[in-house]
Amino acid sequence: MSTMRAIVIDSTGDTSVLRSAEVERPVRINAEFLVKVVAAGVNPIDAKTRSGKGASGAISHYPAILGNDFSGVVVQSPYDWHPIKPGDEVYGLTMVPRFGGTYAEYVTVPAMSIARKPRALSHVEAAGVPTAAMTAWGAVVDVAKAHDGQRILIHAGAGGVGHFAIQFAAYFGAHVITTGSTRNLDWLRELGASEAIDYTTTRFEEVVRDVDVVIDLIGNVKDDTGTRSLGVLKPGGLLVNVPSGSWPTMADDAAAAGVRATGYQVSADGSALTVISRLLESGDVRVFVDRVFDLDDVAEAHVALETGHTRGKIVLNVSAG
Repeated sequence: MSTMRAIVIDSTGDTSVLRSAEVERPVRINAEFLVKVVAAGVNPIDAKTRSGKGASGAISHYPAILGNDFSGVVVQSPYDWHPIKPGDEVYGLTMVPRFGGTYAEYVTVPAMSIARKPRALSHVEAAGVPTAAMTAWGAVVDVAKAHDGQRILIHAGAGGVGHFAIQFAAYFGAHVITTGSTRNLDWLRELGASEAIDYTTTRFEEVVRDVDVVIDLIGNVKDDTGTRSLGVLKPGGLLVNVPSGSWPTMADDAAAAGVRATGYQVSADGSALTVISRLLESGDVRVFVDRVFDLDDVAEAHVALETGHTRGKIVLNVSAG
């Protein structure tokens, strides 16, 4: 086969720009895998890029294929004796638009961006892991260095990144405080949060003080969440802001408040994903998939994502495993 089915955009815009098309199948080169995509995760960066923000400035040509997360089956390996061979089940993250996206039947992936799919997970579950889990790992473990006795406040704990961030922070012994809606409070505690604050009834800054780290998954674009977070940090505490471009004055605002702040952006790191896989296999960490859509219903998936009320992850069924 020289072609494949994919969801493409011919320009940026609302969900109406997403359309099904028959396009050329990608060609594997150098240290890349060719993977048949069984399921693809849907992430906020997908919707932002589709709308003309996010990574849209790097789109070099149209039609373009969105989607960063995938779980699937290897079709071609970089070389014959590579330990990951055709037929093996893998998952990972590819950086769109530098590479073609995963809203497609096939994708080429650099060898450093791939890991074996955890046997305990279905393809649908695995496709919900890479971007969200590696973002959470980077913010909580690599940057915040979660450890025993540390107090960490995580905003939007019920979301894709948030539900992993809670689990990672708790796994490494931190006292986790998180914000969420009324319906999610019990679930957030089940994930490992010591305290769950209902943002619909309580201003977090009225009940939280002296935290070491804030993991801000909202930014300063809604209800001044970022600015309000500066006041709950200990002197010299750290705020990790994940939504890129959401708070242009963050560094100056943090310095004025006597605390530190940094942004964070995920990288496609197969070695980190392999570590996360072990936690998924052991049951110490779990992924929650809220809704599953067929590939042709990707516009509905984007609408659901953009409501901001998803618990865990949204995933697309792309093809049979």
